[in-house]
Amino acid sequence: MKNLLKMLKVNGMLGNSEAAKYEKKVMVLDFVTPTPLGNSWGLGGTCVNVGCIPKKLMHQAALLGQALQDSRKFGWQFTEEVEHNWMTMTESVQNYIGSLNWGYRVALREKKVTYENAYGEFVGPHTVKATNKRGVEKLYTAERFLIATGERPRYLGIPGDKEYCISSDDLFSLPYCPGKTLVVGASYVALECAGFLAGLGLDVTVMVRSILLRGFDQDIANKIGEYMEEHGINFIREFVPIKVEQIEEGTPGRLKVIAKSTKGNQIIEGEYNTVLLAIGRDACTRKIGLDKVGVKINEKTGKIPVNDEEQTNVPYIYAVGDILQDKLELTPVAIQAGRLLVQRLYAGATSKCDYVNVPTTVFTPLEYGACGYSEEAAVEKFGEENIEVYHSHFWPLEWTVPSRDNNKCYAKIICNIQDNERVIGFHVLGPNAGEVTQGFAAAIKCGMTKEQLDSTIGIHPVCAEVCI
Repeated sequence: MKNLLKMLKVNGMLGNSEAAKYEKKVMVLDFVTPTPLGNSWGLGGTCVNVGCIPKKLMHQAALLGQALQDSRKFGWQFTEEVEHNWMTMTESVQNYIGSLNWGYRVALREKKVTYENAYGEFVGPHTVKATNKRGVEKLYTAERFLIATGERPRYLGIPGDKEYCISSDDLFSLPYCPGKTLVVGASYVALECAGFLAGLGLDVTVMVRSILLRGFDQDIANKIGEYMEEHGINFIREFVPIKVEQIEEGTPGRLKVIAKSTKGNQIIEGEYNTVLLAIGRDACTRKIGLDKVGVKINEKTGKIPVNDEEQTNVPYIYAVGDILQDKLELTPVAIQAGRLLVQRLYAGATSKCDYVNVPTTVFTPLEYGACGYSEEAAVEKFGEENIEVYHSHFWPLEWTVPSRDNNKCYAKIICNIQDNERVIGFHVLGPNAGEVTQGFAAAIKCGMTKEQLDSTIGIHPVCAEVCI
């Protein structure tokens, strides 16, 4: 069976509604290969199902636990002890995600986008093979293709990792409370998951190979680690697991983790109910037939190099999202790139995705918002003598009555002295960091200087005023 399409999205859905808006014939192939433990999910991609959405909701659950403790100092009284129910939370989160899955499906139908829950693989020029869950294969041809396959969690390649460990692809729908948990990794995924699990009252340990939050400002990263340790999260530094053994089956069961020092031959052992691997993610590009059509990838990372119009080395094949080489791995970036790509292809537009000064937030217990250069990157780019760093600790008003965490929140602004002290880096560590960062990101995009910041009158009393 062959169908001629104007654009076909391979294993993703970014930009499909935009293309359909221009009355083009559009098809989406979307398929989730189950995790080693058999978990899969519906339409919407990583962010909706096993990323941003469930992560933020579970982070909120942890924040509510802290708010309950604080509320006593504000006069609230409880007649009984408060406890958290894991199953209630996961059921509520999954119900909401299910509503999003359905909403996307309805939206595709309304836009007359053809959707097929099938795995897409290139088999020749302008041709893909779609294989559904029952193994039924169909061939489709299209003028253009957009690859938006995303990434999946990486495993360690050690005995017992796929048999007994979980990843973030499993955690958010885990049908039982994970209990005492070892989180392996120092990525934002690792620290975010460790943070909300601890906030829900679980015993959490983080095993770190080297530094925290590689690629982020290390001053801030270290402050995050210190805060998490002060709030009961254990850190095992400079060790990596070499074997995971099952001691006892169960939900959760009991696991033994054997780890080796990265600095020598020291071996340690620990017992946990759950081991969560969060050591990074790999691009889903090696099993979609790119070699059949000549699309080049980075052989080491699997990432796809593209030009400034998201076009691969094969003119009719485009790519967006986490699979791009040297681009930001953020959902809003992928959405923007996909939307602008379709507008250029079918509406005569010329705007390209601007990957510079994109804000982001890490939802650790103490949230971290950032935009622009880290201090390390600014020094490397402009020279230490050419940057000025303004920084301050602060104490949110809401935390004063409970008398907790004085001077743990922090803000830092990095300026380029040679360019009229233009703000080139913004970093804030504190409550609602993402909300604070969003507005400053727009100002940085407009070329904000330190003088303009100083002349701005702040809102009082809010956390953001420390940055003014």
